Amino acid sequence: MLRTALQRLARGLRDTTPRGTALPLPATLPASLGCDAVGVPAEHGFRLMARLPRTGCVFADTDWWWWIVPAGSDLDLTWPSPARYISGTTVPAVHPKLIHWPQAPTPYTPPIPFYLMVCQLTGTAPAWADGGTGTGAGTGMGTGTVPAQRPARQRG
Repeated sequence: MLRTALQRLARGLRDTTPRGTALPLPATLPASLGCDAVGVPAEHGFRLMARLPRTGCVFADTDWWWWIVPAGSDLDLTWPSPARYISGTTVPAVHPKLIHWPQAPTPYTPPIPFYLMVCQLTGTAPAWADGGTGTGAGTGMGTGTVPAQRPARQRG
């Protein structure tokens, strides 16, 4: 009996059935960098799309809009709420439709401008985690990066 319970528990832990809907990327757009998705509530979708300099594939359902970004676009970033960062392209959406086909030959929205726009929309200050490689602890500045300083005033 204990063995059966442990086997059932182990099966449950290994359950990798995706929960949600896979976004169907167009086969004609190469996604050589892998794909992740960033979702924002639908009420912000048009505003974000209108302000971005370049937009990749965008999918939408009634509640969320999902932008395709290169895999790993959350590295050292914390996407502000209410945005949702999803690794891969299986998202918690109901019947999302492709609403924007990019002009570029890839499905990606550039993640840094998109991140900055989402931060602006949510009133959150952009923050990059320090990768531990430099002297700017907590500032996101790596080795050799010097913060801008005002020139000293000369007294005459």
